[in-house]
Amino acid sequence: MAGRELFVDRLRSVMTALVIFHHTAITYGAIGGWFWYETTEHGSPSSQVLTLFCAVNQAYFMGFFFLLAGYFTPPSLERKGYARFLCDRLLRLGIPLLGFTLILGPLTAAMVTAAQGHGFWPTIVWLWDHQRIINGPLWFAQALLLFSLAYCGWRALAGAPLSATSSLSKPIPGGTWWLVSALAVGAAAFAFRLLIPTGKNVFGLQLGYFAGYIFLFALGIAAWRYDWLRQLSWQRARWALLASALALPSMPVVLAIVHVGSSSSAASFGGGWSWQAAFYALWEPLVAWGLIAAWLLLFRNKMNQASNAWSPIWSWLNRRAYAVYVIHPAILVGLSLALHGWAAPQLVKFGVVGGLSCIVCWLIADPLVRLPGLRNIL
Repeated sequence: MAGRELFVDRLRSVMTALVIFHHTAITYGAIGGWFWYETTEHGSPSSQVLTLFCAVNQAYFMGFFFLLAGYFTPPSLERKGYARFLCDRLLRLGIPLLGFTLILGPLTAAMVTAAQGHGFWPTIVWLWDHQRIINGPLWFAQALLLFSLAYCGWRALAGAPLSATSSLSKPIPGGTWWLVSALAVGAAAFAFRLLIPTGKNVFGLQLGYFAGYIFLFALGIAAWRYDWLRQLSWQRARWALLASALALPSMPVVLAIVHVGSSSSAASFGGGWSWQAAFYALWEPLVAWGLIAAWLLLFRNKMNQASNAWSPIWSWLNRRAYAVYVIHPAILVGLSLALHGWAAPQLVKFGVVGGLSCIVCWLIADPLVRLPGLRNIL
């Protein structure tokens, strides 16, 4: 495609908002890792609804970010060369990661301990004294930095020279490839999780999910190389869409069967030799391929116009989306703590706090992206 695709930037803004709602869902009853849990009772109907919401998100949305990042990696490297590209990655990914681990992560954790009566500054001191690293959602920047380094290494050692590489058109693989790739990624995820189950961090990264992330980052690179985003159609994606439609409703059935409210049942999905772990590993890519294709097609067909009444709003949202991703934990936790005493149903609080967090995050991100020292980073 010529130029920069507007729909891709708009998709990233929507996915960023979805990240905020995902973490809000964990706050109010879904299973997952986060700074603050208003409830840890996972057996209620509202908690099960939120857990299903998070399971569907987890199946595809971070992988989607990696696919989009992979899509823009080759042209950026071609344009800038190795040295400038890596310096840009260190600036755009490394500095926010460092800032979160040193400032925003400890700040967010201390907000929670202060609300629980354990003190704010003692938590900061304890984290520094014990050298506890909190990368939070900036694990994505950490992983993307590693992926970028790996891609540069591969291009330098085994890939085509930068000057000899350009985008060319090649047909999208057929439906069999979509299915086989999903099964292969699911099998790889199951194998990863025999050693490192989901929920376990290694250097701040949940490697149990990385089979899909690596594949989708590589797929994004191939999508740029072979012009696959332009060629994608409902007809070409029909088998992935069908697989996703069939796989999605199987998760609530399985959750009901194993009574995921208990910690032992929940853990069995994360890894090891269990049918639940095998089901979850295969379910994720079967769901993900169809949902990713659907989002891409919907936004490419409906949200790619440069001149309409919504364009200025989209431009404003897009420019601030990365800053929102970086700062949202502290804002979401602060709002959920402030509304802790509000006696409303969990699903209502999920909607209200998630929506408020999105609004406040984008408003706070606005002056941040205007500051001379931050505008080139965020």
